[in-house]
Amino acid sequence: MDAQPPPILKDLVLVGGGHSHIAVLKRFGMRPIPEVQLTLVSRDVHTPYSGMLPGLIAGHYTYDEAHIDLRKLSAFASVRFVHDSVVALDPQRRLLHFSDRPALPYDLLSLNIGSTPGTGGVPGAEQHAVPVKPISNFLPRWQALLDRVVRLKGRPRIAIVGAGAGGVEMALAMQHRLRQCRKAGGGALDPEIHVFSDSADILPTHNRSVRRKFGRILDRRAIAVHRSERVVHLGSSGLRTANGWKGTFDEVVWVTRARAERWVTEAGLATDAEGFARVDECLRSISHPNVFAAGDVAVVDAHPRERAGVFAVRQGPPLERNLRRVLLGKSAKPFRPQSKFLGLISTGDQYAVASRGSWSVEGAWAWKWKDWIDRRFMAKYQDLEPMSREEVPGPRVAAGDVSPEVMERDIRCRGCASKVGSAVLTGALASIEPFWRRDVLGGLGARDDAAILEVPPGKILLQSVDFFPAIVDDPFLFGQIAANHALGDIYAMGGDPQSALAVAGIPFGAPDKAENLLRQMLLGANRVFQSARTNLAGGHTSECPELALGFVVNGLTDAEHVLRKGGLRTGDALILTKALGTGVLFAAEMRLVAKGRWIDGAIRSMLQPNRRAAEILRDSGARACTDVTGFGLAGHLVEMLESSQVAAGVELGALPALEGSVECLESGVRSSLHPDNRKVWDRVGDPRSDFSHPQMPLLFDPQTSGGLLAGVPVERAEECIANLRNAGYGYAAQIGEARGRSAAGDLISAR
Repeated sequence: MDAQPPPILKDLVLVGGGHSHIAVLKRFGMRPIPEVQLTLVSRDVHTPYSGMLPGLIAGHYTYDEAHIDLRKLSAFASVRFVHDSVVALDPQRRLLHFSDRPALPYDLLSLNIGSTPGTGGVPGAEQHAVPVKPISNFLPRWQALLDRVVRLKGRPRIAIVGAGAGGVEMALAMQHRLRQCRKAGGGALDPEIHVFSDSADILPTHNRSVRRKFGRILDRRAIAVHRSERVVHLGSSGLRTANGWKGTFDEVVWVTRARAERWVTEAGLATDAEGFARVDECLRSISHPNVFAAGDVAVVDAHPRERAGVFAVRQGPPLERNLRRVLLGKSAKPFRPQSKFLGLISTGDQYAVASRGSWSVEGAWAWKWKDWIDRRFMAKYQDLEPMSREEVPGPRVAAGDVSPEVMERDIRCRGCASKVGSAVLTGALASIEPFWRRDVLGGLGARDDAAILEVPPGKILLQSVDFFPAIVDDPFLFGQIAANHALGDIYAMGGDPQSALAVAGIPFGAPDKAENLLRQMLLGANRVFQSARTNLAGGHTSECPELALGFVVNGLTDAEHVLRKGGLRTGDALILTKALGTGVLFAAEMRLVAKGRWIDGAIRSMLQPNRRAAEILRDSGARACTDVTGFGLAGHLVEMLESSQVAAGVELGALPALEGSVECLESGVRSSLHPDNRKVWDRVGDPRSDFSHPQMPLLFDPQTSGGLLAGVPVERAEECIANLRNAGYGYAAQIGEARGRSAAGDLISAR
């Protein structure tokens, strides 16, 4: 028998993509524990590096230079990535809860979720102020402000509430960028910046020399500093302080003392007065030993420190070491943070103040020093390359660390004996609420050996099957994608789906791990089937080396309304409902060259059902239709052309492309199926086509849960596309037309 991967016996879940957790991810990627499944849960795909945020605001860095791509880092480390926000924690049952997906179980949990600027109960602050954190919410508001400033005739007025290092850096960076924008737009008036401090001084946690230097810099830059002016009210008419100061502003940015997420305290974890998790010298919760915390969300009882990115970065290695030790049944080791640290605070204009202990210096050279340190740090998490098993440095896990469960489950049976156990299956299905149709007489609840369908008179039964390994590592998300993909064939033929049978492959693991994986997948799939009014009637499971899922889907349609591939007529407009590029984007992700936001865009596309698109195409008089999947656009179009006895011309510039797909193709990335899909052109394609066009390779890119391709009467094409776009298919486009066949016999050409 072939060697099989070790079973998954433990789940380590990291919540938050902060500075400590990125170190954990990198280190586990370099030396994983085979029995352990790592999962990263993050609200954001791109996590900002705090040291470069002022430079990003000031315009010295691009978005990608100042952010770490968590999808890419997770792919490097073979970590499951869940793009969502936790809303509650149940430490007794060891469950993480979300607003719109199933709970996620864990054996060991680590929190590195940062903090949120606390408004301190100031009336109107939550409605009228813009918190700097989370930065993902702040950046769009900042960009909108920049766009407005260029058009302003008067002087823009900005208030910064908070005069710590974050507030002072933000004020100076915003002033610098706004000045540059005003100059570029032809404006002459400088922005008016006000900083409000509830204490008698700025930067209260820094030494006197630093405070003196920044007092001078702020004065020289004409930034108004309001000391001992506690903001007590914000409204649409302006801002008011406790001393009666009033003013109106174009934007109020909130950078005050932070607070923790409420669910940390609500979970019953031991916290301080501000809601931050209290941890011991091992970064372990003092109340729940299977919960760790680091960075801003944690306070080390024995070594309290101010909240600064440098401490979160330094906590990364000891956090990883202790998580590893606990997973391997060893005791955690304490660590002691440094008492002094190098502080580098920028002034917005490529100038900085450096400090350590009681001394400080300043200059342009200090900013260059800071820039060098920051870029070197970021390179460790941005310049990633896939590693084969042989390239992993050091032992993946010591021989003595392999648990007895692994030895007992080392040899697995194949064939029907490889089915997932009855208890696992029963447990997974317990949470699946089937959708019942009157014409589907059996299903999950009945536990019959086969689904029973009743076909009404005058109807045609449509049947299709799809099955493939997981394209994403989130099983709940994968279940939705696989279900959408399977339904595409029924919709393409104008059918109404009735029932589905699942075929699931579950990686080797402890029964509770296998049960959770299956449950997550089926819950995701059932969400799609419920929306499609389709009964998930049953299925089959098997233990496999990797996660895989497919469905046999049945549907009904009227004989006279069935859409087939062979109905194209000369002159018909070829309409595509979704963008192309899923194949190359996920190939690029495997090579660690895709940006996380590109993959997010592809996932959004794959999650979009084809049902409404099929209805619009049918109402527009579509005469032929197919869904674009593994054979790529060219392969599926040729099937239509051969069945219809016509040819087609494709406008390459009209092909809708997912963000990043053309860039990946131009860099030489291809899906493994691309070369085979390309062969169709050698057989029936026009050799005079424009192969130099950057979008030509999109024709051969295999799609997962792709769009529909239909032939619509040309006089109705414009209306059809408008209706598709109004229905949410924003990439819908006419990509060519059906033509009569040429004497040369070529079926398809592209220009």
